[in-house]
Amino acid sequence: MQQWTGAHAGGAPDRTISSIDLFGGRREIGIEHHGAYYRLKITRQGKLILNK
Repeated sequence: MQQWTGAHAGGAPDRTISSIDLFGGRREIGIEHHGAYYRLKITRQGKLILNK
């Protein structure tokens, strides 16, 4: 697993979730954030795309 170098004081995010665990075998999931809905997809190239 690659180390995250985010903007948090310690350099690591508060929580890390594997994409395998997050997607659970699916290619797309929905995320609700403050009443707005987003779609997180895995592309054919294995990259992530977030759409509102």
